[in-house]
Formats: sequence, C-alpha cells, structure tokens
Amino acid sequence: MNPPRNGAIPTGAIPTDAALTDTAPGLRMPSRPQPPRAAPTTRPKISRPTLSPRATLITRMLVGLVAGLCLDAAFAPVGWWPAAVLGVAALTLALRGGTWRTGLLIGFAAGLGEFVPLLWWLHVVTPLAWVVLAIVEAGYLAILGAALTTAQRLPAWPLWSACLWVGQELVRDRWPLGGFGWGRLAFSQPDTPFTGYAAIGGAPLVTFAVALSAALLALGVMQVTRVTARPKMLASWPIIAALVAAVAVPALALLIPRPTDGRVVQVAVVQGNVPHPGTHFLGRAEQVLDNHLAQTQRLAEGIDDGTLAQPQIVLWPENASDVDPLTDIAVRGEIAAATRSVGAPILVGAVLNAGPDHVTNTGIVWSPTQGPGQMYSKRHLVPFGEYIPWRGFVSHLTSLTKLVPNNFVAGHTSGALTIGPTTVADVMCFEVAFDDAVRSGVTDGGRIIVVQTNNATYMGTAETRQQLAMSQLRAVEHGRSVVVAATSGISAIVSPDGHIETRTAEMTSAIIDRPVVERSALTVADHLGAAPEWAMGILGGLAIIAAIALASPRVSQWRPRQRVRVKENL
Repeated sequence: MNPPRNGAIPTGAIPTDAALTDTAPGLRMPSRPQPPRAAPTTRPKISRPTLSPRATLITRMLVGLVAGLCLDAAFAPVGWWPAAVLGVAALTLALRGGTWRTGLLIGFAAGLGEFVPLLWWLHVVTPLAWVVLAIVEAGYLAILGAALTTAQRLPAWPLWSACLWVGQELVRDRWPLGGFGWGRLAFSQPDTPFTGYAAIGGAPLVTFAVALSAALLALGVMQVTRVTARPKMLASWPIIAALVAAVAVPALALLIPRPTDGRVVQVAVVQGNVPHPGTHFLGRAEQVLDNHLAQTQRLAEGIDDGTLAQPQIVLWPENASDVDPLTDIAVRGEIAAATRSVGAPILVGAVLNAGPDHVTNTGIVWSPTQGPGQMYSKRHLVPFGEYIPWRGFVSHLTSLTKLVPNNFVAGHTSGALTIGPTTVADVMCFEVAFDDAVRSGVTDGGRIIVVQTNNATYMGTAETRQQLAMSQLRAVEHGRSVVVAATSGISAIVSPDGHIETRTAEMTSAIIDRPVVERSALTVADHLGAAPEWAMGILGGLAIIAAIALASPRVSQWRPRQRVRVKENL
C-alpha cells in the first residue's frame, strides 16, 4: 500500500495531532468541541388584547361622548372653563387614526354630549324643540369630526384643526335661518386666561386659541404613547415641547391689556319682574309694564330721599312694555310721567305694531322733555320664538305655533342710540351671541354696550348665566362696559375687562344704580371686524382640500421617492 500523498489521511483512519498539524493548506481543520453557551435572555412578549373594528369604533364614540360632556361642563351651570380644553383634546385623540366616516360618528357623539345638556333649558318651551335643535347642532360637530380626522394627516395639524373649529362656528352662526351661536368655544371663556384674545380677533380668535391649546395637549399625549427607540431624554423633548406650547397659548393672552379707564356715566337699571316664569310670563295685559312703572317710581323716591344717586340714563329691559306705547295714549302718558319722575331719559323695551299680524321688538329712547326719539329694532330674530318659518306648513305639525301669533319683523339699522350724555350700542337678548350685531353698534359710536333681554321663559335654568357669559366676552372684545337689563334677571353690569361688578337675582324686582365707565377707543378686533374669522375658516377649508389632494393616487405617484445610497467597498 502506497503512502498517502500530500499528507492526506486515509479513509477510515483516525487523525492524530501530528496529522492535524500537517494538513495541507486549504483543508478545513476539525474544530474542537466547545462548551455550550448560555441562551440569551429575552423578555417575554406581552400580548395586548385587540378589539374588533366595531368595538374600537364604539370605544371611540364613547370617548367622543365624554369629550362632548366636557365641553358642556365649560358652560353654566358648571362653568369650569378648563373643561373646554380637555373636551377638545379628548375629541382629537378619539379621532386620531380614523377615517372620515368614523369621524362623522365620533363627532356626532361629541355633539350630542355637548348640546343635549347645554340646551336643556329649551325643554321649557317644548321637549321637541330641545331634542331637534340639539340634534341639528350635533350635526355640525359630526362634519367637524370628519374634517379633523382628515386634517390630522397634514404637517402642523394642530394649527389646521384650530382653523377648522373656527370654520365650523362660522357656518353654524349663520346657517340655517340666521344661525345659532350657543355653545361656541369662545363663550365658555367669559373671564379666563384665553379671554384677552377677544380684544385682538374677537370671539373667533378665542375659539382658535382654545382649540389650538387643546390640539397641542393632544399632541403631547400622542407623543407619550408613541413607542420610540430613541434614548429617553431625546424621546421626552417632543412631549415637553407640545405641553409647553399648550400652556403658552393662554399664557400669552394674559399679556394683552384690558383697559378700564374712561369717563363715568351714572346708569340705573330697572328690573320689574314678571308674574310667573314660563312661556306665559306676560300674565294679563300691561302687568309687566305696571311692574316696571312701579320700580321706576321706587327709583324716583330713592333719588328724592337721597338713598339712590341721580341717574343720567335709565334702562328698561326687552318687552318691558307689552303694549305699544306709540299707539296707546294711556301707556304713552304713563311712560312720559315715569321719565319726568326720574329726571332722565329711559331706554324703553317695547313691542310695537308693524302692520297686520306683525310686530317689532324695539328699544325706544324716551326723553323727559321730547318724548320718544331714536329707536332700534332687533335684527337677529329667534326662529320659532319670534317668528314661525313656513307657518302654514308647521302649523299642521304642531299647535305650538299659537304661542307666536304674530311674526316679528327684523330691523335694519345698528343699535347705536344717543341717550342722555352718551351713546349706547343696543342689542336685544339673543343678539348678543352674534358678532356683527354687537360690533356694528360699537363701531357706529356706541360707548356702552346695552343688552336688553327677557329671559322670563327660562327662569331657574342655565340659559340666563350662559347669556351673561357672552356679555362678559363682549366687554373684552370691544373694550366696553356692558349693562344687562333683564325683565326678571339676571341684570348686571360688566366692566370693560370682563369682570361682573354687580348682578341681580332671578324672579325678583330690583334696581341697579351705579356709575358705569364709557369708552370710545376701538379695539383691534373692532378694526379687523370679521376678517380674522373668515381668514381662519378659509385656511381650515384649504387644509382639507390639501389633505384630500395629497391622499389621491394621482398625487401620490408624483411624490419623490427616497433614493437609497449603496456604499461600495473599494
């Protein structure tokens, strides 16, 4: 047997150490056995329970409902203003990652959560009106929910979300039938850190600020729940930045001045009260008028004995005279005597005849020497409350149309009225919710805002306090004192910085007689008018168009693809 060549090991031979050493180059040497390595320790994976699509949607809708309840809590009777921020943030989180269809449902749930309890006071008229109006208003939040879901796909989405909130209110305040502004985010901030923005951009800018702060808060929460591989310190920076920005939004408003200086006018408010609350508050004819005449006589007696100061103007509320004083000779004489007894002009709220089956809701400046003078008739009328749209058709559906036997006719001029030594911007009740109604009276020369109101139907509910909060916001928005004259409460005087100086109780007769600051300087919001609202609303609409366009397949195929650089080994 010939020896193996090149040191090869014969088949079947057991290799020795020498043979392993002499192996030819290129041959793989057998490896010696190694001790077993310990298996790497791995953390057990935590299996998270997954919900079905239907269960996920129901959960999101429940969160939306809670968000709506939070929004309602920001208004009277609770009146906790931070709840508005929490409500918008919760709604934003519920919409995250959904589709526009789920956004509709989640937004509608939030709308019901807000408007069903917010408008509870309307059940006094009829539960049907309460339910129908709450559903209609919830529909706006449904559309907003779909829009917010779409906008969240864009960069800087908190900014576009805030614009969409303004856009939703822009439409809701105007359509249908002239709109309905109750429940605006701005009206939940009567005297809060956000309120200062009203002097710059009006109520719409306050809404924008609340929505932006809430969206930034939601962004911070999203950052907390996001899984990241970055070091903890780096991962916390987006969270901190979002939360700091959310707090900075209201904090910056505190730097906006709220001037309260000005000349003083002695103002008396007469709250005569009504026989009883509810839809039949007037009682017998002239009973409300008699109550206000009696309180005015009490004011005159207080002036004579020195317990009350001599007023320069006297304010009666809306519907203080339920009989037309221009056509009824006896009533005309009684009001003339009242003005002479107090020695000052009275702004009389009266219902005037305006032709067959038509009346107007009017404020009349009544001079003690010249009698009736300038007048302002309410422009924003309450549908189904002051007039019945489609009366012939609606009367076949309900007999409640009998509660409004005559349709009120809208006025066409601003509420700037010269009375005594000053000019007031007069608005009637429901009109305080409309930006243009208040602003036009101020820009036409009004130095004190007067709200003549009759809330007797809703005594014992939150409606009166919700409306008073609007007056507080208007004071800051226009830099004016606001005097609220109510038939049965709440009458109040609000300083130009939004603070309530004095107020009356409900369902009682009362007199307010105190100095009120008048101011003539216009705020930035007065100069800009509705421009900020339209600008923000249009930006929100453009954001939706951009989001839809970027999501379309035609646009997607033209997006630049990322280039992958391959590093060559040289």
